[in-house]
Amino acid sequence: MSEPELRILDRASVEMCVAAFDPVDVVESVLRAHTDGASVLPAEAYMEWNNQTQSSCRSIAMPGGLSTATGPVYGLKVINAAISNPDVGLDRAGGVVMLFDPDTARPVLLADAGYLSGLRTAAYTLLSLRHLGPRSCPAVSIIGCGALAREHLRLLEQHYPELSTVYVHDRDPERAEALETWAGEYIPGLSIIPGSDVREVIGASNVLITLTTSRRPYIERDWLRPATFIAHVSLDDVTEDVFVGADAVFVDDVALVEENPRRILGRLMAQGTMAEPGAGAGRIGGGGSGRAITGTLGEVLTGRCPAVRPEDGGVVSNPFGMSILDLGLLHRVALIADAAGLGQSLPVFGATAGT
Repeated sequence: MSEPELRILDRASVEMCVAAFDPVDVVESVLRAHTDGASVLPAEAYMEWNNQTQSSCRSIAMPGGLSTATGPVYGLKVINAAISNPDVGLDRAGGVVMLFDPDTARPVLLADAGYLSGLRTAAYTLLSLRHLGPRSCPAVSIIGCGALAREHLRLLEQHYPELSTVYVHDRDPERAEALETWAGEYIPGLSIIPGSDVREVIGASNVLITLTTSRRPYIERDWLRPATFIAHVSLDDVTEDVFVGADAVFVDDVALVEENPRRILGRLMAQGTMAEPGAGAGRIGGGGSGRAITGTLGEVLTGRCPAVRPEDGGVVSNPFGMSILDLGLLHRVALIADAAGLGQSLPVFGATAGT
């Protein structure tokens, strides 16, 4: 058997392939498979450091496996980020995601992880909003105006024709203005309204999407409108009382939450304020003192857990990010790229010396 070649897809090729399918549908199929046990999700490897400007940098390596209708999918996502990147004109996060040959275990496909990661995140938000948010969505509030905000706006515009107004805030006002300018060119049907007061932007609608790099919780429960849906995509935006006082709290994978004390929900589970589904006081029939996580989005999709839409306390969707979602998207991209002959193949492995 000859060594396989490594095929590389640049971002333009990936975007061309993504245009041929709905990423929300792919994310839903992967979540259903994961909930049914048709996936492998090992622990991630995490490394953090400060760069020469003393800004925080991190690298996360996330392997995963997935059963699909076209066969098994195995791969690895490496997503790195530096808080200072936007200050020099770069997206905060970037990296690579690869697929492995299921038989030889060789990497056979490599693509840009930054774009796919943002797409996966936005698709998860849209799917959770569809099943756990208000039934109508004329306005949305977004905190954080970087690359993730652009991906969310693209999908929101596609999936919510009634959406007309998006209130945005960023600690850097120029970033919010840049998002408004970008949307005016690429999504002219949406009215983007930057706001300097974060509390006013949060209270301007009953759908809140947090896309920041905050390490300090700051959004209090009384900042929110009654019956608000919160897509808590970021690290530490909402405070403890938002989780404890919510009508329901949904995650992508409970084990990921428990294993990650770097994010507020993981810390709340470690200290006993939040508990596993069925183990705490926040779920019908549960015991214990902690406010229980209601369930996972996958359990909602497969009927194992009832969907809850926002009432007085609101609903929190708090995904931690699963590599298998990125791999599922890349697998769909690979099928289209194969058919279209996209990508550049490189003989990076070569033959063993002396043979």
